[in-house]
Amino acid sequence: MRRASTNTLLLKTPEGIVFSLPLAGPVSRFLAWTVDVVCIMTAAELLGRVMNAVGAINKGLAEATYVIAYFVISIGYGIALEWFWRGQTLGKRVLRLRVMDEQALRLEFSQIVVRNLLRFVDLLPALYMVGGMACVLSRKFQRLGDLAANTIVVRNPEVSQPNLEQLLGGKFNSLLEYRHLTARLRQRIAPGAAALALEALLRRDEFQPHARLQLFADLAEHFRSLVEFPAEAVEQLSDEQYVRNVVEILYRSANAP
Repeated sequence: MRRASTNTLLLKTPEGIVFSLPLAGPVSRFLAWTVDVVCIMTAAELLGRVMNAVGAINKGLAEATYVIAYFVISIGYGIALEWFWRGQTLGKRVLRLRVMDEQALRLEFSQIVVRNLLRFVDLLPALYMVGGMACVLSRKFQRLGDLAANTIVVRNPEVSQPNLEQLLGGKFNSLLEYRHLTARLRQRIAPGAAALALEALLRRDEFQPHARLQLFADLAEHFRSLVEFPAEAVEQLSDEQYVRNVVEILYRSANAP
């Protein structure tokens, strides 16, 4: 993986095929954080009103509860949303940003915890000055929490939907017969891996034969490691067909009525 320009990170496969990831810069990240701060402060305000009522009975208990609850909210907000929304908070959704593993692998819960716990260091001395300086000086626009957790933040721009009917060709998809497994697959596949598989299918005719075979073999192996389908559903599928079926599950079946 290498930086191609001021806002793009190139991911190069062992076969020499290059995919790009648009990096989120300091300004867009700061705006997303501002939205998140508004959400946290709103929750804190509601909590304060509840504690005022409790304070009429026991002021000491109310103050102690408020301090602990505010800490849980301020830290738990980012951890919970980035885990359940696969790298996004409300602010990141508004600004169309997403946290990813630095090597475009699946984001682990431990990485989310580390980057959010170190947010307090990045906030010092005020208004994200430490984190902002680290982000400006980093080759991949990473704050200290990102450097410790091996994460990056990428832009997730809205792109035109490809003609999936033409791409997938209306072929029979044996994986769709196992709905509980397809649901699990959609949950476990990282957005970056899904986008990579879709782009590989869109660009498959551009690759040399050997590179094409190896690329789809690597993608299929990765997807198989996430969810194991019954042998009768996959034994007749080539690696490229398997990836095609996975892409259909991710991009078409999930939106089907």
